[in-house]
Amino acid sequence: MQEARLKPGARVVAAMSGGVDSSVTAALLKRQGYDVIGITLQLYPSDNQPSRKGACCAGADIYDAKRVAQSLDIPHYVLDYESRFRKNVIEDFAQSYAKGETPIPCVRCNERVKFADLLDTARELGAEAMATGHYVRRVEGAAGAELHAAADITRDQSYFLFTTTQAQLDYLRFPLGDLEKSEVRAIAAQLALVNAAKPDSQDICFVPQGHYSDIVGRVKPGAARPGDIVDLSGAVLGRHDGIVHFTVGQRKGLGLSGNEEPLFVLKLDPVNDRVVVGPRAALGSSRITLREVNWLGPQSAPFEARVKVRSMRPPVAAMVTPLAGGTARVELAAPEDAIAPGQACVFYEASGSRVLGGGWITAEAVAA
Repeated sequence: MQEARLKPGARVVAAMSGGVDSSVTAALLKRQGYDVIGITLQLYPSDNQPSRKGACCAGADIYDAKRVAQSLDIPHYVLDYESRFRKNVIEDFAQSYAKGETPIPCVRCNERVKFADLLDTARELGAEAMATGHYVRRVEGAAGAELHAAADITRDQSYFLFTTTQAQLDYLRFPLGDLEKSEVRAIAAQLALVNAAKPDSQDICFVPQGHYSDIVGRVKPGAARPGDIVDLSGAVLGRHDGIVHFTVGQRKGLGLSGNEEPLFVLKLDPVNDRVVVGPRAALGSSRITLREVNWLGPQSAPFEARVKVRSMRPPVAAMVTPLAGGTARVELAAPEDAIAPGQACVFYEASGSRVLGGGWITAEAVAA
């Protein structure tokens, strides 16, 4: 197991969300003889927590985490991180949409809350490591810990952890990285954990009923300004209620009909409040410009890699060129559709599972 390098009986903090994955993580650590402390984060007011089926961090989750900790006979603490979460995740989410981007709040939560503030708390508690229920692998390499995709590629979450720093990775542990989801549920059932059959989280935790534009409107009033829907030539085809309601690649909800072929969102123009649409053929891009690039591997320029431009897409061949100022350019071997600013482009070894880094996609994607 990846935790074998820790001393027997070492203290480990387990981040417990109340779901089955983090609960089994804590159980495995306990089984291996570590001094486990469970911590659950309260990220928004208890009277405003989503309760719909399939949501994460719902009101009952703190209670579920507490009951699991009791059954494992480990101490459990609930930390109030509401203000940090609002500032570093929710407000960033709203601002990103207002700028015509399609944000990934789960990445920001890992980067700015779980692997920053919570990790610092784990150190303060004297823990030698912090473990989470992410499906990724931590492999000890010649130059330190490496981040790799999970053994079960259908559950892999490495895309969402590309901002993890080397120092954080050295401290983190991911006990589920070599397991399949079915094995995790079997372990939970064997231990009679109260959440063994709990559904997986599917939506953004702080977006009730999936209506993300409501959050944007509440956090950033005035962001949803009406404007024109135009084609590539600038001709006005219709009107919209705000660019926050759209994302690159979107087809439905445009309110346009009678066209020779289906139209898709090609670009969002926040300066002029315009939604630019066009045919599917215009969606493809082969060059991407990235900002805030985080490196977890060699930075020779340029280098061949496989990259993912959306979490659910398979990695594709590309050439990555590191540039000055924390930026990079990615040239895809073949055009990819709907490359959206605000999403991430994550680099993997050309032939392997190691994550080499990644960055945030800017609006300067160049059409093929």
